Amino acid sequence: MVIVGEKINTSLKGITEAIKAKDKEFIQELAVRQSKQGSDYIDVNCGTLIDVEEEMLPWLVEIVQEVVDKPCCIDSPNPKALESALKVHKGVPMINSITAEKSRYDDVIKLVKQYDAKIVALLIDDANGISPSDEVRTKIGIELINKMHEDGVPYENMYIDPLIQPISTDSNMGLVALNTIANIKQNFPGVHFMCGLSNISFGLPNRGLLNRTYLAMCMNAGLDGAVLDPGNRKMMSMIFAGEALLNKDRFTKKYLKAHRKGLLE
Repeated sequence: MVIVGEKINTSLKGITEAIKAKDKEFIQELAVRQSKQGSDYIDVNCGTLIDVEEEMLPWLVEIVQEVVDKPCCIDSPNPKALESALKVHKGVPMINSITAEKSRYDDVIKLVKQYDAKIVALLIDDANGISPSDEVRTKIGIELINKMHEDGVPYENMYIDPLIQPISTDSNMGLVALNTIANIKQNFPGVHFMCGLSNISFGLPNRGLLNRTYLAMCMNAGLDGAVLDPGNRKMMSMIFAGEALLNKDRFTKKYLKAHRKGLLE
């Protein structure tokens, strides 16, 4: 599993204030902690600070990479902010995100190619928006993958987001994302899948239980990446166990290493 540490995001409590104040020590401590906890990428997102995002996003990338030898997942709906952050990034970045909407696609694909970036692709297009149908999402995904590949993006650089939505408002949403992953995986075995998991349990009690159970189901369908809190020991334990059981951990080496370090619970 590719783990994207989610904690440097202005939608989370305390992060907006820290970024506005340019509290470098606070942000760097978050980055170091997530790296030690097992993140492969450190998410940087200040999208709620619309007026200063183009200034603050590259600042976040620079201060994170001062203290962490990990790439960033640069998360923004603003192509100009993305570009300003990509210019200062060291190593191979991940961009979150592109869609099949023409204006969004045209703006972001240029950056993906220029910086040879990994790309998170949301299954949204101009005609359907976010469809409640797994058949429509699969169709959008296949078309988007083919278009990105024609534009020179390798399959292995694509991370498809099946769009997790709450089962509290539509009890079918869990199955929709699962079916979307499985259907696209069948057509494109070399493509990756990435999601923000916690939406599935929005509005419900015992969210951790639902999130962990659903992640196990998604992994079985083909999910191999997630944006989450690497400090959530129960979630990380489930990932170690899931990879071992799905034959994605050769000779259970990662599982045994996590056990020896006392990381499993």
